[in-house]
Amino acid sequence: MTKPIEVRNPRTGKFDYVIVPPPPKLLFQQCQRLRRGQINWQKLEVDERISVLKNWKQSILLEREQITEALVSDTGNLSTSAGEIDSLISNIDRWCNLAPSLLQDTAKNTTIPFIALQQTAVPYQLVGVISPANSPLLLSTMDVIPALLAGCAVIVKPSEVTPRFVAPLMNTVNNIPQLKEVLTFVEGSGQTGTNLIEDVDLICFTGSLDTGRLVTEIAAQNFIPAYLELGGKDPAIVLESADINLATSAILWSAVFNTGQSCNSIERIYVADAIFSEFYHQLIAKAHHLQLAYPTPESGQIGPIISEKQAAIINEHLQDAISKGAIIHCGGKVEEIGGGWWCRPTVITEVNHTMKIMTEETFGPIMPVMSFNKIDEAIELANDSIYGLSASVFAESLESAIEVAQEINAGVISINDAGLSSIIYEGEKTPFNFSGMGGSRSGPAALKKFLRKKTFLMKTNSTRNSWWFNDGE
Repeated sequence: MTKPIEVRNPRTGKFDYVIVPPPPKLLFQQCQRLRRGQINWQKLEVDERISVLKNWKQSILLEREQITEALVSDTGNLSTSAGEIDSLISNIDRWCNLAPSLLQDTAKNTTIPFIALQQTAVPYQLVGVISPANSPLLLSTMDVIPALLAGCAVIVKPSEVTPRFVAPLMNTVNNIPQLKEVLTFVEGSGQTGTNLIEDVDLICFTGSLDTGRLVTEIAAQNFIPAYLELGGKDPAIVLESADINLATSAILWSAVFNTGQSCNSIERIYVADAIFSEFYHQLIAKAHHLQLAYPTPESGQIGPIISEKQAAIINEHLQDAISKGAIIHCGGKVEEIGGGWWCRPTVITEVNHTMKIMTEETFGPIMPVMSFNKIDEAIELANDSIYGLSASVFAESLESAIEVAQEINAGVISINDAGLSSIIYEGEKTPFNFSGMGGSRSGPAALKKFLRKKTFLMKTNSTRNSWWFNDGE
């Protein structure tokens, strides 16, 4: 028997929810049920699969209030919870529009006149998704939609830290008979995720680098593809020519949105010497205007820290920086309020790369600001990281910004803005370094990765003359 897991409420600190992970045998049976359902799902025309997903969209809209309530209990944050549902709806619409053109077979001639080539694709039968706590609905469904449209069945294991949304979301799935045959969500622990990798044909994982390594090892042992989006330590470079008002607003939003609990939050800021003082003073002034979302979710913009473990990491990074000479200008500590862990927007100067706050993922509303003299120095600092997920560059001209962006080792770079990859999904991006592997989870590649490519090479003439060897005739 698997042991029940108590789930903590991030606003109150109370353990007020319980999940029971499925035993390995039951998990295997669920996977086998989905495999059986996928056989008929794959046979549907693309337009028929689109129709099913559009019905799911309507079902989600009908259950919106219940899903939002569960997400707020999971994350403690109302605005980001509402935004997650909006993003899910938008993703369904976008992929339903794109799928018909992306799933067309292609044909062309080869270098041999009487040999034709036709290319098609076959979906992986069962896709597994393991998702994190920071945006539980969005990140657990981001890969689900393109996988379903590609013809796969999907099983999702969300984080055990934020599982409350699963029940109302599964109600929306169960309302659609064809969908419930090929999609399910299972509540469980890290061990449940490990077991899941053994039972699927392809795995998508979003989470920490350490867990990502384990996922990769198990996937490799089972010879299945693994698509990983891992940590980030995203830099922003602000050139002397930049619009300071624009840069401080954009960077502040990216750094504190969702309480900084995002792998593509800005976590370190490099500013040209000439504007350094004006920049960080303006950043401090704007940070002071933001309030904690306490005592109610409507009270402010900054929600609680979801994970107790992450609260400890944030405090550790702050204390390490202070002990090495960093100066805190606002915020600067994790506070226990009403049983939950909270951190106000924090601006720090006198920082350097000996500090964890400049090199390790902090995952909080923390903005360390460091000056640079030459652009080459800023680029070198930005690239001094084991991560390479995303970044931002601010300059007066797009040409100057893009010239710098070309030198940054990151998969997506926002120009004169920050965190755009959180809301724009059209472009393909590949993580650099230890921020992930396996290709893009946005753009056309995000759907095509769920397909095995198959080619038919066809002899088109009727002659019996052999061209590959002389058979004596």
